[in-house]
Order: sequence, then C-alpha cells, then structure tokens
Amino acid sequence: MDRKRRVVVTGLGTLAPNGSTTEAFWNALLKGQSGIGPITRFDTTDFRVHFAGEVKDFDPEQYGISRKDVRRNDLFTQYGVASAVMATEDAKLDPDTVDPERIGVIFGSGIGGIGTFEIQHTNYTNGGPRKISPLFVPMMIADMAAGQISIRIGAKGPNYAIVTACASATHAIGNACREIWDNEADLMVTGGAEAAITPMSVGGFASAKALSYRNDEPLRASRPFDAERDGFVLGEGGGTLILEELDHARARGAHIYAEIVGTGYTGDAYHITSMAPGGEGGARAMQRALKQANLQPEDVDYINAHGTSTLIGDRGETAAIKSVFQDHAYKLAISSTKSMTGHLLGASGAIETIATILAIQHGIVPPTVNYENPDPDCDLDYVPNEAREMSIEIAMNNSFGFGGHNAVVAIRKYRD
Repeated sequence: MDRKRRVVVTGLGTLAPNGSTTEAFWNALLKGQSGIGPITRFDTTDFRVHFAGEVKDFDPEQYGISRKDVRRNDLFTQYGVASAVMATEDAKLDPDTVDPERIGVIFGSGIGGIGTFEIQHTNYTNGGPRKISPLFVPMMIADMAAGQISIRIGAKGPNYAIVTACASATHAIGNACREIWDNEADLMVTGGAEAAITPMSVGGFASAKALSYRNDEPLRASRPFDAERDGFVLGEGGGTLILEELDHARARGAHIYAEIVGTGYTGDAYHITSMAPGGEGGARAMQRALKQANLQPEDVDYINAHGTSTLIGDRGETAAIKSVFQDHAYKLAISSTKSMTGHLLGASGAIETIATILAIQHGIVPPTVNYENPDPDCDLDYVPNEAREMSIEIAMNNSFGFGGHNAVVAIRKYRD
C-alpha cells in the first residue's frame, strides 16, 4: 500500500428517509428531524410492526432512470444509481475527461433485490415457472447497483459488490480507498443502497424481535443508547461518495470535503446476530483504523456510532468505545443518526459516513434524538437531542453487521 497516495472525498450523493438530497438530509439531521412514519408500501394490518423509514417522493426519471429501466431494476439499484448521479454531479465529474480504466465502482447492499424476489415468487406461486420474469436474476442479485453505476458512467476499473449485512457500505468505502492507495485506480465511486421495506423483510426482522414495536409513536421509536430502546427501525435509501487520489482531484480543481485516512475490518467469530462480548470485535476494528491512520485514540473528536437502538448492540458498542479510548471515551462526542433515519442496513454506512464528513466540514455534530432515559451501561456523551457546534479534526464511522462483520473508517479534516 502506497500511503504517499492520499484519498480525498470530492462528491456526495444522499437519498435518505429524512432527505432526498445531501443538503436536505444534512439540514434534517441538524434539526433533529426524523424520516420515520407509517409504512405505505403494503398493508401492515397483520404485521407486528407498522412503521419504517421510507424514502419519500422518489422520482427515478429525475436521475435519468427511464421507465423501461425502472421495470428492469429493483428499487435498491435505482436508489444506488440515483445517489451516484447526485455524487458525480456534486463532484463535477466528467467521465469523458478521465481514463475509464482508472475509475472504479465498489458498492454495498446487505440484502439486494428482496422486493423483486417476493414479487417473482408470487408470480411463480400463482402461475408456475413460466410466469417468472427473465430479468428476475439480474434484478435480484446484490451486485447490480455496482454494475449499473459502472455502466452509467463508463467506469472500467475495479468493480464489485460487497455484502456484509449492515457493514456493507462501510466495507465498500474502505475497499475503495485501498484500491486508490494501491494505485489500482485514481477515482472510485462507492457507497451502498438498500430497499428492504417489504413484507418478508419486515416480517422476518419482527419475528427475530429485532425491530421496535412502538407503533403508536414511530417518531420516537428509534432511540439509540436510551434505556427504553426496544429495537431498531427499518430504513431504506442510498448513499454514494466520490473518492479520489489527491493529486488527481487537485488537477481537475475538485472541491475536497475531507480525507479518509484509515480503515479497520474484523470478524467477531462469535454469533450470527449478536455482538461478541464487550464489543471486542468492534473494538479491534477501531484499533486497526487508528493504527492504519497513524492516530492515537486521543486524536479522535467524534464518532458516528453504529447505534441501532437495540439493547445488546448499543451496550456492546459503548463497551467497545471504552476499551479503545479509555478515559478519552468520556471526552468524545458520539451520536447515532439512525435515531432520525432508521437503520438502512447495507446502505447505513454510506449515509452515516456522509454525515460524518459533513460534521467535520461544518463543525457541527448531529444529535442522537429521542435520548431521554440514561442507561447505566451506556454512559458516554451521545450528543442528546440537539446538534452541537464543535471543531472536529478527526472522526470515525462505525458499522457492525450480522455474521460478526465489523468495519470502521477514520476521516480527517482536509489539510494541504
């Protein structure tokens, strides 16, 4: 790895439950505005959970996705392409002026085209195998967002998808950095997309007792680190970052948001859904990111926490932060923006890394809303309920996924 090559962020694209542009998303976070509400996609009468974080007013044609392409692509792919279009426009990227073999795409999704799977299974059940669409497989597979984005912009460099459950997008971002550090690419389009607010997905997570059941107050249901949390809220959307080698970005006069300086990946080797005791796998991921970035724990100012609003997960992440940062853990600003977006599963790391980058750039930490009842096991500074102005030089974003997958990125304020 050539650490003389620096990786900077030059474009952002966000499609979230509380904002369909990066600006709208960021403004909603600062105001503590949630995007969670009743599910409109299907009849939830017989379900235990009736709410989620849906993307509002999504118009695929606004992003150059034709009606024909809508029929041929699952919603998660459409979200990925839409966020990538926003990010490339934000970066003022003209693919015709860049060597296509030096542009890559690495994109994550935890579940992929589950909506397509459900529709096509219904077709099969009602009409037999001849009713299955010939496009079923390419619509369903989780790599299709990466594939469609590369087709859209003509990227012929490294191209693949990552599926590590809720750590997918953060793994994608980290691997995209490594492609640039390793001189395999000069520019990478990366992030994640998810569209899993479907009957089987909601029913499955509810059966696993992973979701909040606060049907009478959905806006207050996602409450990370609060003593009365009772599960996460399902969300959807997409987030894309344009990463570039620093000299490449300078040469084309790109605006630089921040620099990514470290990544850390680990496995729990413990359980399919629960974190390892004390969050030790997450702790090792944070330590690896710090080591790769040549940082000390006391250098970090802010952590955008995985913070899903589950009893075990929030407790484990708190313990992990304490084990890594020791006394400095109590000086850190920590927040979970899932309190306003819900949990976007494989896309969560993308929009949360974007939130972390904007926090660094603007010197404002978004809050953890719905934090009302302190938990003795979660006793750090979670920036409760109101955004906080503060100088941020170094920040981290944590993502932990089912299967024991842990991914962390360390981000620095850009300095020449």
